[in-house]
Amino acid sequence: MNKKLSPEDQTDLLQRLKTRFENNMPRHPDMEWDAVKTKLVAQPDKLWSLNEMERTDGEPDVIAFDKSTGAYHFCDCATESPKGRRSLCYDRKALDSRKENKPKDNVVDVAASMGIKMLTEEQYRELQALGAFDLKTSSWIQTPNEIRSLGGALFCDRRYNHVFVYHNGAESYYASRAFRGILTV
Repeated sequence: MNKKLSPEDQTDLLQRLKTRFENNMPRHPDMEWDAVKTKLVAQPDKLWSLNEMERTDGEPDVIAFDKSTGAYHFCDCATESPKGRRSLCYDRKALDSRKENKPKDNVVDVAASMGIKMLTEEQYRELQALGAFDLKTSSWIQTPNEIRSLGGALFCDRRYNHVFVYHNGAESYYASRAFRGILTV
């Protein structure tokens, strides 16, 4: 698979990211778009991953800057879980265990194919500090091995102005649950 955008697609994506960046300055105070753009243009594989986030309705935006590494962190900032990533079970093992009514894929493999990582519980809570997300939907998060080895997987949402962490069987999938990704650039 070609993981490089055409010059036209790159220009279009950068414009969409710039517009979102400028329209949501509280997510990234004291950051300048030109510095972000410079990092992005130097890493075409990251642009491709951001385009995948955009293509699946994640609405990626900068949510943090790591001064020690000089890296920007992009996260799916769609108000609800990304539409293009819903109705997926947790991982390949869960997908393979289903005998009937299999979902089309699983979130672990989809995230890897996009070149992004699923959010941890801590990252999910940090995102929720920047706005109100998943008020009607939910998002799978990285699940600790001790939970996954017993057949479970974790997901989060926001209800009653509070972030909740829940569990489900990893083979489950719902039309209102996707996953949010994070990408370091």
